[in-house]
Amino acid sequence: MTLSVDIRVAFPEFALSVAQDFAGAGITAVFGPSGCGKSTLLRVIAGFERGATGRISFGPEVWMEGRRQVAPHRRGVGYVFQDARLFPHLTARGNLDYAERRAPGGPSAYSFDDVVEVLDLAPLFGRRATQLSGGERQRVAIGRTLLARPRLLLMDEPLAALDTRRKGEILPYIARLQSAFGLPILYVTHALEEVTQLCDRIVALAAGRVVAAGGVSEVLERLDLADVQGRFEAGAIVAGRIVAHDPELHLSRIDLGRAMLEVPAISLPEGSEVRLRIRARDVSLALGRLEGLSIRNQLSARVLRITEEAGTAFAEVVLNVAGQHLRARLTRAALRDLALAEGQPVTALVKAVAFDRQALPRPARAGVAGDDAEP
Repeated sequence: MTLSVDIRVAFPEFALSVAQDFAGAGITAVFGPSGCGKSTLLRVIAGFERGATGRISFGPEVWMEGRRQVAPHRRGVGYVFQDARLFPHLTARGNLDYAERRAPGGPSAYSFDDVVEVLDLAPLFGRRATQLSGGERQRVAIGRTLLARPRLLLMDEPLAALDTRRKGEILPYIARLQSAFGLPILYVTHALEEVTQLCDRIVALAAGRVVAAGGVSEVLERLDLADVQGRFEAGAIVAGRIVAHDPELHLSRIDLGRAMLEVPAISLPEGSEVRLRIRARDVSLALGRLEGLSIRNQLSARVLRITEEAGTAFAEVVLNVAGQHLRARLTRAALRDLALAEGQPVTALVKAVAFDRQALPRPARAGVAGDDAEP
């Protein structure tokens, strides 16, 4: 069912005004810089912001009309917070049992055992919340939320409190949720790696307004969203299939369709479909293929468009590579020296080391019970 939102909420220093339809399937990123209204939007949808006005409907159900609101517990919304908010006096199993007992009656598309299996929770059953690592606590919190049998899942920066390693461990579990349980998910984040690996669509916010919405690839390649993405992180997403691993050199080869990309080893089997984000600052351009070069990836490309940034030394170039798009960030001086023009064939150079480990897809680990506990 489609979630339709047309709401406004005002605070002394900030106002949020959003009119947007959210798909009733898949994972939609609610993305933008800190303070842009992402978490406030989720709170309004959940019914936690009593000062909001407007209209919210979920399929045929109207959750808000003007200032009249359906109570949060009657909306069938599951909410995963930044902090796990587990009951500290209960074990992991006890936290899950609590949610199971309080869930509404009636048929469900999934069982207690389904949740435990997808999130690999059985090894954690006997441990109290204080004995779990941050990533383990969040997995239990997600499981507890699912066992309340929601129809819509809201996730408010669920990885924000985790370090890089534990973020990488929990991402594959979150990636499983939609296919395993069939719930539409709104996922708040300001981390592009999370958007790349998890999300089907993106709604970008800035200063309390929607500035872009659509497929992840098409939105993130837009040149006018530098303030939302951050110029340092701006780039594009490419999709491909793992065709080979080199265990000796710890590299994987990705087939992009009519081009090959070499990256640090991805711990997924050959044939796996993957998405990778390539930052514009990590793409260099040449007028042809080069010899005697340490850069592993030389991709045949064609210039689609060029945008010079007024008042700066920089320019952005959008490229077509095997039917997919890349962005390159150059100096305007380099642009002039290469005499680049739209439609021109070029070679895009991408270092394999440009792919940070936390940005590479990885599988969920089965039967993990030995993470070091962290406070």
